[in-house]
Amino acid sequence: MPDDHAPVSPSELMPKIDESSLRRILEHVLALGDEAETSYLEVKSSLDLTKTAGVAKVAKFLLGAANRRPQEAVRNFQGYAVLVIGAQKGQAQGIPRGVEAHELEDRLRQYLGPQFPAFEFGRIGVDEDREVLFLIAQPPQEGQGIFPCHKSFQGEDRRDSLDDGAIYVRGASNTRPARAGEVLGLVERARGGGKFPIELDVGVLGVISRVKRVDDVLERLYDFEEEQFTKPRGRASRSVTPPFLVQSVFGRSMPVSPEEREARLDAWRAEKSAHIAQGRQHFLGVVLPGAGIKIVSRGRFVAKPQLIVTFHECEAIDYLDADDADYMKVVEPVVGRQEPFGVGFDPGGFGFTPRGYPVSWRNRGNDAEVVLTPESLRPDTPWMSDQDDYVILARDLEASFVTVTWGLTEDGNDAVTTGEFQAPTGDAVDAADLIKAVFLEDQ
Repeated sequence: MPDDHAPVSPSELMPKIDESSLRRILEHVLALGDEAETSYLEVKSSLDLTKTAGVAKVAKFLLGAANRRPQEAVRNFQGYAVLVIGAQKGQAQGIPRGVEAHELEDRLRQYLGPQFPAFEFGRIGVDEDREVLFLIAQPPQEGQGIFPCHKSFQGEDRRDSLDDGAIYVRGASNTRPARAGEVLGLVERARGGGKFPIELDVGVLGVISRVKRVDDVLERLYDFEEEQFTKPRGRASRSVTPPFLVQSVFGRSMPVSPEEREARLDAWRAEKSAHIAQGRQHFLGVVLPGAGIKIVSRGRFVAKPQLIVTFHECEAIDYLDADDADYMKVVEPVVGRQEPFGVGFDPGGFGFTPRGYPVSWRNRGNDAEVVLTPESLRPDTPWMSDQDDYVILARDLEASFVTVTWGLTEDGNDAVTTGEFQAPTGDAVDAADLIKAVFLEDQ
């Protein structure tokens, strides 16, 4: 007899066929009795398995368990279904010992038919003469046909009867004849057998970048901006050269009075951290090459897939064309340029993703996550995303490769295909060199 423990939620029950798991199931039945019954768990306080009526009740449960949809069954109990015989709320009285598995299988076969899937037995002794019996139905599989009843039985209670040719399914807590929609669902299950497991090749297009001294260079650029602004007006020059770049003040409307200049500088300093963060995104998006993903499904059509690719210890940044390079978006000037269409107007800075576009990306913790949703993947035909969507930046400057993991789901298929590979990184480059090459190439 099991100890008197607190009830266990069905979602916590483990369907491994061992004594420990059986005891946990029994504890749950003792705590709840008939209320424990679900689509994957049935309870009989007593059943005479030497009589036809008892065998027919077991057959009905097994038929219903076998005629479940895999994607629904797997949500609970990892797809298994269990019939507990000899227990009720607060009491495990058991049934007489001596039920031989092979003898019960022989009696059941006339109802189940020759193609019925295997099922298992478990036992927990109550005393020398009695035991609780468990019948464990295996998880249903895609590609399995429908399992009809092969022999009629008329019980004293009409609900216990079986009809030759009838299709039985598990309801919320009982076994009953299938409805039309449930039969059609089982037909779809049988058709699913034509789908082979998905074998996918996933690779990275372009470069995973490494950039040294980004924060340091941006800080120095902002320090230089402040230094130039605070110099006496007569000493400012368009050709002033900081230690690693040439800086221009063309297009700015400079405050006239010292008070105006001081107020503008205070406001600029207050927003400096936010400006640096925005400038970093523009800088890296402009100077670094874009990356993409290549997918090949080996010998298998995949309908409406979703592939989530995770670049571990990496950052995703919006890719920007080199023609969009704007130094004043990297270093926010203390006094902004004069805009012909009003302050802050930027006709090319919206950066939205069109509706239905099959690529999206974001940063999750320290990882970069790319989600791909092509219409389909055709057998052995590469599908490639463009390399003008995002930049992948490795966080570890010493890493010669990064770990990439991926998971694929398919429309109408609950199975998840996963994989992992190592992607090489590009040579580490210095942020100051990139500033010179992209923003100062004509100076």
